Amino acid sequence: MTLQEFLELCSANPSFIIMYFFTLPIAALLAWWLGKGEAHESPWKFMYSALMFLACIPGIFAITLNVYLFLFEKRSIMEADIYSQILPILSMVATLLIIRKNTRFENIPGFQKLGGLFMVIGAVLIIMWFLEKTRIVVFSYMPFYYVLIILAVLFIVIRFGTKKLFN
Repeated sequence: MTLQEFLELCSANPSFIIMYFFTLPIAALLAWWLGKGEAHESPWKFMYSALMFLACIPGIFAITLNVYLFLFEKRSIMEADIYSQILPILSMVATLLIIRKNTRFENIPGFQKLGGLFMVIGAVLIIMWFLEKTRIVVFSYMPFYYVLIILAVLFIVIRFGTKKLFN
């Protein structure tokens, strides 16, 4: 089964996807209501951590998929699948906003790792886009040290993101 077949199967049977992505913000609202003022304490911060990972991993995947489809595949925004490309992002944003109302992200275990993962994926996508858009003609008109500076900055961003991811 390919990724495209999996996404088509999910779009053909959207009830589980809709239930999953609507349950996450509702669970965050319930945790906000029940644990008001205690979000930095042990049981609540781990629940927020679980909710954050359950929302952010599909959300980051959807953002990465959208960037890939719109930049590299040149797909129209009108062809975007609501269940696999839009709903995970909306659920992630809603869940994170609800969690942020009750606690700071620094208090939640693992939040820095998600930020590092997002930075690494973003830097790799920028490098891939840059390498796709460059041509021999562009290199002949652009001084070579500009290309080296751009690549060095992107690799520093990747290094910073991986350090943040694994620390």
